[in-house]
Amino acid sequence: MSKGDTVIAGLNRLVDLVEGDLAEEVDVVALASSLGTTEYHLRRMFSSLAGMPLSEYVRRRRMSVAAADILGEEDLLGIAVRYGYGSTEAFGRAFRAVHGASPSDVRRNGGPLRTQPQLRFRLTVEGSSPMDTRIAHQPAFRLVGHSARVPLIHEGVNPHIQALIASLPPEAHGRLKDLSNTEPAGLLQVSADVDPDYVEGSELTYLHGVAISGDAEAPGDLDVIDVPAGEWAVFRTAGPYPAALQQTWAATATDWFPSNPWRLRPGPSIVAVLDRADDFSSATTELWLPVERQ
Repeated sequence: MSKGDTVIAGLNRLVDLVEGDLAEEVDVVALASSLGTTEYHLRRMFSSLAGMPLSEYVRRRRMSVAAADILGEEDLLGIAVRYGYGSTEAFGRAFRAVHGASPSDVRRNGGPLRTQPQLRFRLTVEGSSPMDTRIAHQPAFRLVGHSARVPLIHEGVNPHIQALIASLPPEAHGRLKDLSNTEPAGLLQVSADVDPDYVEGSELTYLHGVAISGDAEAPGDLDVIDVPAGEWAVFRTAGPYPAALQQTWAATATDWFPSNPWRLRPGPSIVAVLDRADDFSSATTELWLPVERQ
């Protein structure tokens, strides 16, 4: 079985476990271990390929199947308990979030209902455009700069990040550039403490800064993220910004990871802006993702 087939088979096994008992939480740790990978990598691959986190898929599937029971005559508490909820209120909130209507409304009117089909992953032939990638072994280094907690936004420009950068005086950028003394080079966009399920709207730590060597002192007024030694997959992209970068990010899950003997490991993801247009409409970037060999 090829590397790509193994990834797809693992994700389909995960879906089967969800369907086996919609009321119970899936033991993702045990499944990942049996597949020779990690919970972190499996969750990130599921989120990237399904377009939603595992937790959201489970909730949608529970409520899709529960809708058939709602249209019957069983009491709502019994239905709620069967799908893993301790009260009709908690069940009702989850049901409304998926269907846009309460269980009592659906029982009375027969709808509206929004069904989440069971997912099935398939390996398709992609990769007609080669990805400019290298593996870099980096000794321990430090990321220093200005940070803030911001919500995760999958597409388009993140206005919260824009606001942070706009709040910095011009001399702050020059000061940061002067501190940079190791790869990744130049001004960096760093995302750390990201939810493993990659839930849109969940908070992460964003840092606008630079990389310095692990033994370098950081100015006391700057925020610091210490990064241990390890391997990084580095993806170089040039084109419209941020669209080309976001497309490359998506392609790491659909094309690169299924085809290569590497998996994601916990750690910050880093975007180094190597060159850009004056209005930032286009840019040449490097996306640094922390990896380890499968």
